Amino acid sequence: MAKAAPVTASTVLELTEALPLDCGQSLAGVRIAYETYGSLNAAGDNAVLICHATTGDQYLASTHPITGKPGWWDRMVGPGKGIDTDRFYVICPNVLGSCMGTSGPSSPAPDGQPWAMRFPVITIRDMVRAHLALLDALGVGQLHAVVGGSMGGMQALSLAANWPDRARRVLAIAATGEMPAQNIAFQEVGRQAVMADPNWQGGAYYNTGKAPDAGLSVARMAAHITYLSQATLSEKFGRRLQDREAKSFGFDADFQVESYLRYQGESFTGRFDANSYLYITRAMSYFDLAEECGGLLADAFTDCKARFCLVSFDTDWLYPTIESRNLAHALNAAGAPVSFVELAAPFGHDSFLLEVPELDRVIAGFLDQ
Repeated sequence: MAKAAPVTASTVLELTEALPLDCGQSLAGVRIAYETYGSLNAAGDNAVLICHATTGDQYLASTHPITGKPGWWDRMVGPGKGIDTDRFYVICPNVLGSCMGTSGPSSPAPDGQPWAMRFPVITIRDMVRAHLALLDALGVGQLHAVVGGSMGGMQALSLAANWPDRARRVLAIAATGEMPAQNIAFQEVGRQAVMADPNWQGGAYYNTGKAPDAGLSVARMAAHITYLSQATLSEKFGRRLQDREAKSFGFDADFQVESYLRYQGESFTGRFDANSYLYITRAMSYFDLAEECGGLLADAFTDCKARFCLVSFDTDWLYPTIESRNLAHALNAAGAPVSFVELAAPFGHDSFLLEVPELDRVIAGFLDQ
């Protein structure tokens, strides 16, 4: 489909053919930003595709250029780590619709102006189509594994269901086969917060000197609460006051947890585009593998030859264990080999990004099988 540039950190591939989308449109000139770690072996069979979560990016195991922080899975990916780059060729692309180099609403449209809300509405399956175009350009046929947590897990499942010969192993962590109604509701609150900000300007805020930072900050605050557990919030903050001896009897950030959320929201606006947030969360809301396959989740995997591993966390209330159990039942009904484990972790949904040593062992063991 296209020829990749030399493989370096944050290489950008431009597709030479239009990318077909589920909405019925095709998107020309798609650019895909990605990072790679390790080397593709002579047999071409050691590639591991890692798909990032909602507001993640391609900076998997290297310093983020905006925040200066280590990669979001630096503890997991590297020489001798759970995903060992001495053995595996690891590829992490920025998803379609995002704002870290891959085509999205902030990218130039054919008229040279940012797409803004003219960018077509995308789906998780569209994101995976872009990933596969990248793999083709890199000379990767069948993956050793596709791995993802949260929205990354949805991408992994979509790849397995729609392109059943492209991966030998599928590892979905804290994921789901369909977006539950409660999560759609949370995402709608975030989108409405962005669109209610006067600086959103119907999405055409680029080059105006104003952006809907207040709305995006509130959206991030609301979403961040869902990523954590009550135990984490209680232990980390409790009802402790922030830099004061008594309540202010006003509406400043009296409590430490309030200050923390405000910080999370404000820092998020420095690295993420508000329109990308709208498009990516909409893609997640639309995600429903059973609907794509006529109503039965098991039918999504009838042609799949891959081995599956599903991981959930006992404190994750955003994608609780029942979502992974439903996936396991569907895979069993389809005759697909699947292992499933619920891990104990205090951190809630974000556990897959934090220090959970048992998760490291599960991932390393599954990739070795």
